Amino acid sequence: MENGENNITSGPSVLLTQNSIWQELKNAIRGTEADYTKIGLRRAIFLLAVPMILELVMESTFAIVDIFFVGKLSSSAVATVGLTETYLFLLYSLAMGLATAVTAIIARRIGEKNTGDAGIVAIQSIFLAVLCSIPFAILGIFFSKELLTLMGADAWSIEHGYHYTQWMLGGNIVIVLLFVINAIFRGAGDAAIAMRVLWIANGLNIVLDPLLIFGWGPVPAFGIEGAAIATNTGRGVGVLLQLWILFKGGKHIHAKLSQLYWDAKVILNIFITSLGGVGQMLIGMTSWIFLMRILANIGSEAVAGSTIALRIMMFTLMPAWGLSNAAATLVGQNLGAGNPERAESSVWKIGFYNMIFLIGVGGVYFAFNKQLVAIFTDDARVIAIGAEWLQILSYSYIVYGWWMVSVQAFNGAGDTSTPTKINLVFFWFIQIPLSYFLAIQLGWAHSGVFWGVFFSETSVGLFTLWLFSKGSWKTIKV
Repeated sequence: MENGENNITSGPSVLLTQNSIWQELKNAIRGTEADYTKIGLRRAIFLLAVPMILELVMESTFAIVDIFFVGKLSSSAVATVGLTETYLFLLYSLAMGLATAVTAIIARRIGEKNTGDAGIVAIQSIFLAVLCSIPFAILGIFFSKELLTLMGADAWSIEHGYHYTQWMLGGNIVIVLLFVINAIFRGAGDAAIAMRVLWIANGLNIVLDPLLIFGWGPVPAFGIEGAAIATNTGRGVGVLLQLWILFKGGKHIHAKLSQLYWDAKVILNIFITSLGGVGQMLIGMTSWIFLMRILANIGSEAVAGSTIALRIMMFTLMPAWGLSNAAATLVGQNLGAGNPERAESSVWKIGFYNMIFLIGVGGVYFAFNKQLVAIFTDDARVIAIGAEWLQILSYSYIVYGWWMVSVQAFNGAGDTSTPTKINLVFFWFIQIPLSYFLAIQLGWAHSGVFWGVFFSETSVGLFTLWLFSKGSWKTIKV
C-alpha cells in the first residue's frame, strides 16, 4: 500500500493503489501474521487501527442501542442506567487499568519475540481479572438499592430499577474478562480477533435488547432488567469465544493448558504495572461519579440528558480510541524491538489522523446537537440539556484527539504512572471543584458542570502532549 501512495499519477497507478488498499482492508479485518516492528509504519497503523476502530464502533453501537430502547421506558429508567454506570465506571477503571498493563507487557514480549512468556502473562492476567470482579458482584447482588440511594436516585429507580443494577454489577465478571482478554489480543497484534469477538457479543446483545425489554410472544417483558440480562448474555458468549480462541491459538499469541498455573512473579509484575493504569482510570472514572452526583442534585432531567450525551460521545469517540489503541500496541512492540524512534513516529502520525477525525466530529456536534439527542428521547428538557453538553464539547475536540493518543503512548510504553499523576491534578483538583463552583455556587446548574469539564479536559490534553514530547517514556522497562 505505501509503495503506491506517492504514485497516484495515472489510471493504472490509481487502480493499483485502490486494489492495494482494498486488499489491506481485507487483511486488517481477517488478521495477518505481519511483524508490526518491521513493516511500513503507515501499513502497520492501518492493519492495527481498522479492526480496533471497528471493534470499538460496535461497542459504542451497543451503548447507543441499549440507551435507545431503555429511553422508550422513561427518563427515570435512563437515569437508572446512568447512575448504575457511575459504579460500573469504578469497575471499568480496574478492568481498563489491568488491560492497559496487559497490553503493554504482551506487546513488549511480542516485540522481543518471546511468545512463550506472552502466553503465561495472558493466563495470569485472567486470574487477576476474576479476582477484581468478586467485590463488585457482592455489592451489586446484595446492596443495589443502597448504591442507587447513595447516588441520589429517585423513587422509581430505587423500587423498580434496582434489578438492572443487580444484574450489571452481579454479572460484572463478563465485562472484566471481555476487557482484559481483548487487551491480550490487541497487545499481541491480533486486533482482528478482538474485533470479531466484540461484534458477536454486542450483536447478540442488540438482538436480545428489544426482545427482553419489551417482550415478544412467549418471552415476557422484563423492562429495564431485560437490558441487563441481554448485556450479560451477549458478553458471556463473547468471553467463552475469547477463551476458546486464546487456547486454540491466534496468529500472534497462543496460551497453553500447561501454562494454567499461578505464577506469583508474573502476577506481581502485572499487578505493579497495572497500579498506574488502575489509578489513572480510577481517578478519571471517579471524577464522573462526582459530576453525576452534582447533576443528580440538579434533577433527573440533568442526569438523563447527560447520560444520553455521554452515550453519543462514546459512539463518536470509539474510532478515535481505536486509533489510540493502535498507538499503544505500536509503542510497546517497537520498544520491545529496541526501536524507540519508530515508536515515537507512530504516535505523531496517529495523533494527526485523530485530530482530523475529531475536528469532523466536533463539527457534527456543533451543528446537529439537538437532532442527535432527540433520537433517544422526546422530552424537550432532556434534549436541551444533552444538546448543550455536545455543543460545549465540540469546542475541545481538536485537543482531545491528541490527548487520547499521547495517553495511550505512555500506557503502551508501560509508563502508566505519569497519566495517573496528570489525571489526579486535572480531574480531582481542577475538574470537580470547578464544576461544583460553577454549577452550585454560581448557579449555572448543569451548564456549570459542562463548562468545568470543557476547561479541565482541554487543559489536560495540552499538558499531556507537551509531556509526551519530552520522551521520558522511552526508558521504561516492563
